[in-house]
Amino acid sequence: MPWLEWHKRDDDLKATAKTPYRLLQPIQSLSHGDEDAPNMLIQGDNLEALKALLPYYAGQVKCIFIDPPYNTKSAFEHYDDNLEHAQWLSMMYPRMVLLRELLREDGSIWITLDDNESHYFKVMCDEIFGRRNFVATVCWESRYSRSSDTSLSLSHNFLFVYAKNAEKWKSVRNKLPRSQAQAAQYKNPDNDPRGPWRAIPFDAPEVRANLEYPITTPTGKIRKPPQGRHWARTEEQWLQLVDAPLDLLTSVSQEMGRRLSSSFSVRLLRSCRIRGGSMKTLDTRTRLRRKGNCYLGLARSQPQSLSG
Repeated sequence: MPWLEWHKRDDDLKATAKTPYRLLQPIQSLSHGDEDAPNMLIQGDNLEALKALLPYYAGQVKCIFIDPPYNTKSAFEHYDDNLEHAQWLSMMYPRMVLLRELLREDGSIWITLDDNESHYFKVMCDEIFGRRNFVATVCWESRYSRSSDTSLSLSHNFLFVYAKNAEKWKSVRNKLPRSQAQAAQYKNPDNDPRGPWRAIPFDAPEVRANLEYPITTPTGKIRKPPQGRHWARTEEQWLQLVDAPLDLLTSVSQEMGRRLSSSFSVRLLRSCRIRGGSMKTLDTRTRLRRKGNCYLGLARSQPQSLSG
């Protein structure tokens, strides 16, 4: 895996180990509540503060959010935001190493930055966390006004998301319940014991020759995509879909991530196969319906919207 080189990089790789442990001293005049409460507001060098937290919280923190200096070449009252590029990397590297040590296995860290250092930072964090544990780069709107004194007026910054272990984080990430309007899209007209479901259309805009294969219905009719549209999957993928059990179909449909439409309805409650140019059902609950659109009924579990 490639990594960044900068002045004194070798020293920075050892900076975490060389940072001494400091004893956290409570200040009674600034304290409130239970002295043994886990909440702390720490004043001091943040590298030393992070090292001081390791004996208490190493491997225990679920979520970390940091807003480091963007290195915008500006001078602020409480910190210098005008570091030479190598100095900025030297500052960030050991701190990111310590922050990773604080995370528990299903924990995540969220970091805001802008264009000044974000791309170098991403490569550095890939080295520290491992590329497989990079979750996403989120763009967020940071300003609403125009800036005419720049070459290009930008209105966004970045939010980098890493996990200690991406697979474990994925299993516990926050889930937002669907709104009533979203939940209303799911019905159970056949009283299926697996719960509500909704039909998902099976075509998409534009013409693509490799995605215009014919589908033969159980009645022998040949169906092709509507004019100006194409099937959402290749013929091979379609055959895999109709061969797959319902749980797999649900997973595949969620990955598709887009609504489709078409000219006839195919509802698969279990599975079906296409062999020799015709569709043969494997279950009496498998049905073919013509209702103006082509749908693949996939969603079965209680619907949920996911957020980071």
